[in-house]
Amino acid sequence: MSRRAVFLDRDGTIIRESHFLHRPEDVELLPGVANSLKRLHEAGYALVVLSNQSGVARGLFDLAAVAAVNQELERQLAEQGISLDGIYICPHHPEAESKEFGIVCNCRKPAPGLALQAAEELDLDLEGSWMMGDKPDDVLLSQTLPLRAILLRTGYGRAREGEVAHLAGLHRADDMESATDWILETEGLS
Repeated sequence: MSRRAVFLDRDGTIIRESHFLHRPEDVELLPGVANSLKRLHEAGYALVVLSNQSGVARGLFDLAAVAAVNQELERQLAEQGISLDGIYICPHHPEAESKEFGIVCNCRKPAPGLALQAAEELDLDLEGSWMMGDKPDDVLLSQTLPLRAILLRTGYGRAREGEVAHLAGLHRADDMESATDWILETEGLS
């Protein structure tokens, strides 16, 4: 039986935004994230990170650096009793000069590739799922898949909110705690 999920951007959503984060020691959970993720998990949602990591394509860091940051994120969450169901990254960017990663792909948000891969691998019900992030590309994913989206005003969210003002049904939240409240209230789970 398929589970519902909350798809989450990583930088600026779960952890403090750090331009082209590539050092594990710079991973810092945002306030309220651990409690929010616990509440979502207890409500039966799979927790899945979808993250564009164009620094790989731009040659700023490699896939090993991305993996090290993700391992540190998982370690910090584990200390809080939280485990993620999956982390999916896109290392591509169409304007990068890298022959391997400088491509147009189906996995760079807002393209649906990462979410579709996660849904298949983890048996997720997209129609009952949510996307939460701080950038337009995060919430625009809801235009290609049957996801409901929440733009967080953390990270880049407040500064770039106007770019998605046209999206009908987009909810906005100041932080993950208020976004979690919204999801659980909307679903009658609070």
